Amino acid sequence: MSSLAAHRGAYRRVLAIGLPLVVSMGATTLMLFTDRMFLGNYSLDAIAAALPAGIAAFAIQSFFIGTAGYTGVFIAQYTGAQRPQRVGAALWQGVWFCLLAGVLSAAASLLAGPLFALAGHPDDVRVLEEPYFRLLMLGGVFGVLDAAFSGFFTGRGLTRVVMAVNLTGAILNIPLDYALIYGAFGFPELGIRGAALATVAGGAVSAVLFTALIFTRKNERLFRVRSAWALDRDLFMRLMKYGLPGGVQFFLDIFAITFFVFLVGRIGKEELAATNIVFSINTLTFLPMVGFSVAASTLVGQALGAGDPDAAHRDTMATLKLTLGYMTAVALLFVVFPETFLALFRPRDMNAAEYAAITATGVWLMRFVAVYSIFDAVAMILFGALKGAGDSRYLMLSMGSAAILVMIVPTYAAVESFGAGVYTAWAFLTAYVLALAGLMWLRYRGGKWRRMRVIEGAAGASASDAP
Repeated sequence: MSSLAAHRGAYRRVLAIGLPLVVSMGATTLMLFTDRMFLGNYSLDAIAAALPAGIAAFAIQSFFIGTAGYTGVFIAQYTGAQRPQRVGAALWQGVWFCLLAGVLSAAASLLAGPLFALAGHPDDVRVLEEPYFRLLMLGGVFGVLDAAFSGFFTGRGLTRVVMAVNLTGAILNIPLDYALIYGAFGFPELGIRGAALATVAGGAVSAVLFTALIFTRKNERLFRVRSAWALDRDLFMRLMKYGLPGGVQFFLDIFAITFFVFLVGRIGKEELAATNIVFSINTLTFLPMVGFSVAASTLVGQALGAGDPDAAHRDTMATLKLTLGYMTAVALLFVVFPETFLALFRPRDMNAAEYAAITATGVWLMRFVAVYSIFDAVAMILFGALKGAGDSRYLMLSMGSAAILVMIVPTYAAVESFGAGVYTAWAFLTAYVLALAGLMWLRYRGGKWRRMRVIEGAAGASASDAP
């Protein structure tokens, strides 16, 4: 095959796998965006409380989601190695972990009171943060199951199924979100509690749909999705070997953002509201990019399982170029039309003049987003490639170090010791994203990922990420 044909094939593979995931993540983006918009229109306190509480819940759940997500890496490599009989067993190890994670997530709902008391946010915000966090944690098992179940399809490159499930969830979630927040269509007006209940209900619907689509007779015949339900000690421990560092990495990344949001909340309510709104707008760039990152992980996992690291590299570079094109276009929109996006979040009880201070701050924050989103594209796609190889330990150590040294410590010192404002905090956030892009690029260029595998060898020996 010529070099030109190989590269064209790479773009076709990326688009075939990545576009359904981008649409899928776009559906999730739309749910989050409308949720924040409804809450922003509902009241300033509701939007000020939603992101700290929501991101705190996600920070805890991210450890479980990051671990369960490695189920898809195992399935991708088994698929590339043409060993479908191991797919069902890999899936079930993820399911057993998810059930344990659901119990621990529900138990973490008890942290609501002390956690938000420690945050030091205004009382009228804190009383909304606690119930929102508590409800999200009680229903956390569905998000973890989604990470494992979707891996059954993404690992095999069947991303249209994931797209269909997420689109169905969005179609159901958005009107339910509106109804429960405002009290429409015969539902009670629950405000921020209604937003949390709608989120949990959407996750439950996705879990039910995935269950119906996975555990069929056909999939049992091809992948042993029913008969391979038993705990496989060796396979489960290998999932933990690679998945737990992935969970820690994901947790540290989300924790850093959570810590950042909590610190901004100590600067002031308007600064917190502006930050929450801009982060909500940022989901328009971030979650679709996650779709391409998952595509890179799938393609690299399949290629390495088949023993073809050169194909993995071609697919990664094609994914990166496509993602950079998308991110550049969105960044330009954020610079040129920031007020248009910000106006969507104006509370119904606040006129334009009163909202002007939040808008002025938000315009500058969206410029930060426009700058760091380009580097975020590099970080996310190369992260996906390294994850697909099983390089979870490096991802944990590098992202954890960058979070602590580049964002958490400097931002805390600037805000608490020197009284810095919101723009200084966002400058450190931007520096963190730039540092991640650099760390991912250096590791990828080093090439160690080419020799990594997470699955056992043909003779049954344990896989090794040999140097």
